[in-house]
Amino acid sequence: MESSSEMVPLPVLVESNYRACTIPYRFPSDNPKKSTPTEVLWIDLFSNSIPSFRKRAEADDSVPDSISRAERFSRRYGEILDDLKRNPESHGGPPDCILLCRLREQVLRELGFRDIFKRVKEEENSKAVSLFRSVVLLNDGIEDEASRIESLIRGIFAGNIFDLGSAQLAELFAKDGMSFRASCQNLVPRPWVIDDTESFVSKFVQKVWKKVVVFVDNSGADVVLGILPFARELLRNGATVVLAANDTPSINDVTYSELIDVVSELKDEEGGLEGVDCSRLLIVNSGNDLPVIDLTRVSPELAYAAEDADLVVMEGMGRGIETNLYAQFKCDSMKIGMVKHVEVAQFLGGRLYDCVIKFNEA
Repeated sequence: MESSSEMVPLPVLVESNYRACTIPYRFPSDNPKKSTPTEVLWIDLFSNSIPSFRKRAEADDSVPDSISRAERFSRRYGEILDDLKRNPESHGGPPDCILLCRLREQVLRELGFRDIFKRVKEEENSKAVSLFRSVVLLNDGIEDEASRIESLIRGIFAGNIFDLGSAQLAELFAKDGMSFRASCQNLVPRPWVIDDTESFVSKFVQKVWKKVVVFVDNSGADVVLGILPFARELLRNGATVVLAANDTPSINDVTYSELIDVVSELKDEEGGLEGVDCSRLLIVNSGNDLPVIDLTRVSPELAYAAEDADLVVMEGMGRGIETNLYAQFKCDSMKIGMVKHVEVAQFLGGRLYDCVIKFNEA
């Protein structure tokens, strides 16, 4: 389902008091002309990511003069961030994580960069597709249903570590890549900083959900080895699953069109996912163009598909933690993701690379 219309609110969102920013950067009592310490902290975080974005942009051979344009991106975005420090009301501020992401994307696009992570996404999707069957068989081999679902949850966390929007992870990935199996085994020990695993698993085994909407995050291991095995289990339980993916590229997030291609590649001869019928699997364009999301602005196609959802899953740090951790829904909801910024860990009172699984019943 492709989006081409005005954005609308997600129909199962409780809109009263909704704000697409989990961490308050400022309060009404703060001086509007002076940056708060939290704003400075986050502006610095985005500033620290500029070198890794510049390096990706320099290597984008689809753009003429990519090296000089990448340098202009680096300089221009850095200037914007400095402006916001001096005057938080500049550039459409005061800043929050959505504005900081949007300004970065705007500068890249103005300079002709459309998808600076395209090559690495293709490489990681290809690797993950080759591992999909072994991951599925590993989970299918777990006879106890509750244990199998917990294994699938751990797989979502392990996949979610592939995030090139985190400067530290981008550097780690550039050195030697990351093993999915090792990531599963090396998650920080439970209890996690927010850990509703038992209540979620308890509800899952009841097989009560008829339609599940999942907002997906990154390409590669995240969506292929984390989300798709989880979606396959829901399909096996009789649910319809709607995977909502970005309209246009942003960092290494999977787009709607890329996800269609990946799922097509994974389907077996009968059109299923390792023997599980896929006729109730829908891939929908969310209308979003950032690694974070404001749920009052989604595509009409997604709004239509989500009207009768009885579970919404917000996956990833940007969508599930930084913008929608406290979002309330008219149906059951789960926010799940790994904490990949020190600043988020400090806010939550947890550890870097801690895990969040927040489950709320309607």
